[in-house]
Amino acid sequence: MRETPRSQETAGDNRPEPPQPRPARALAHTTGASRSGTPHRSDARPPHTPRGARQSGHLGRPGTTPPVPGRPAVLLSVVALAVLTWQVLVEGPLARLDERVSRSLVDLVPRGLSELGADLGNMTVALPVLACAMAYAAWRGRRAQALCAGATMALVPLLVIPLKEWTARPGPLEPWAAGYYPSGHTATAMVAYVGAAFLVSNRLIPLAALLTALTGAGLILRGYHWPLDVLASVALCVPLLRWPVVAARYGRPARS
Repeated sequence: MRETPRSQETAGDNRPEPPQPRPARALAHTTGASRSGTPHRSDARPPHTPRGARQSGHLGRPGTTPPVPGRPAVLLSVVALAVLTWQVLVEGPLARLDERVSRSLVDLVPRGLSELGADLGNMTVALPVLACAMAYAAWRGRRAQALCAGATMALVPLLVIPLKEWTARPGPLEPWAAGYYPSGHTATAMVAYVGAAFLVSNRLIPLAALLTALTGAGLILRGYHWPLDVLASVALCVPLLRWPVVAARYGRPARS
């Protein structure tokens, strides 16, 4: 007796077949899936890496990363400050070269022009700029960032004055005096103007860098400071300027 042949539907049960899509299940578990119902990874799922999970936003919002000096820049600045200080203390080759370069630059431009640049580092000029930026940031709801910027400025004399007394370096035009390394005017200008730019808008950072450069150039061209005095202040301020940005990273969102 002949066996009843299997139906066409069951005859190929032993053969592997590609899995069929399940529209209901795919749509239930994948947000943003296409209408075809084919399961795929949703575009709305957050990536697994912490860096990719950050979203762009305004300065001061949690998760944003303002343009700030990274760890390599901070480390390089600390090393540069240590090397420059060592050269000044021992009157090494860099210090001797610095003196020769300075003598060739003093009064290279009219004194009125160089004094105008040097005056940008006066506290009576730089501090009101930072104070206005702090008031603006506090009004926008970023009080932690504003207070941190003010604390950074307060650290400037606490760090600069001991270095001046320790190195006791004479000035280019006043060899009988001491306490020119590092430049307090340059440090004041850099912390005030760059800190104010962080508080108001990142677009102002190039302007803040320009004002700091004009301050340093004016001090050198007028003979108020050696070039290494200015460079040491810049190296000192790069790590300090991370504090306002850390406050911005964990501060409250700005008011609309």
